[in-house]
Amino acid sequence: MSGPMLRFCLALCLSLFNLSSFAASVDEEMREAAMLLKGGEAGRAVAIWEAQAARGNIDAAYNLAVIHQHGDGVPLDYAKAMRWYHQAADQGDKVSQFQIGLMYQIGQGVPVDEAEAHRWFTMHRKHHLHHEHEPKMVAWRQQALALIDERDRREQVAASRASSVQVLAELRRRAGMSSERPMETAALEPASSIR
Repeated sequence: MSGPMLRFCLALCLSLFNLSSFAASVDEEMREAAMLLKGGEAGRAVAIWEAQAARGNIDAAYNLAVIHQHGDGVPLDYAKAMRWYHQAADQGDKVSQFQIGLMYQIGQGVPVDEAEAHRWFTMHRKHHLHHEHEPKMVAWRQQALALIDERDRREQVAASRASSVQVLAELRRRAGMSSERPMETAALEPASSIR
């Protein structure tokens, strides 16, 4: 490897290492905040989550929303809960979008607004409707439906065959074409008549 290429590879490796250690430290801080909240130190947990949320951490914003919505270690404050849910929802967090819809539906900290609740409940679906027409998704859906239809058809044929065999056996027995007798009838006859 030439000098510039070697330096590039080394810089890339170092940046990936730093990135993974940064992610590990964020996870560690999030776990620490959860343990602090469990241990009754909500103030310290909130400080960690607020710092993380300020850096765009969706989970931190969601956690702040939950503790404010339920008054878990902090005063009950629906307005703050809504603000934190919005921060997470605006970054695409589906659970936060649903919670905002729920708050509008039941009027928790906001006036009851069924239309707004519906908008939040269906927001994620609307954002992903483009997948409906993607060729791979259409092909996959058609393939899945064909497999399901084939399985159902096989099960129906097997059930029909089993039923046909039973019906034919019963007709033969009634017509006297078969020496087989149903078990319940054979059990009632005297032992001397059984062959």
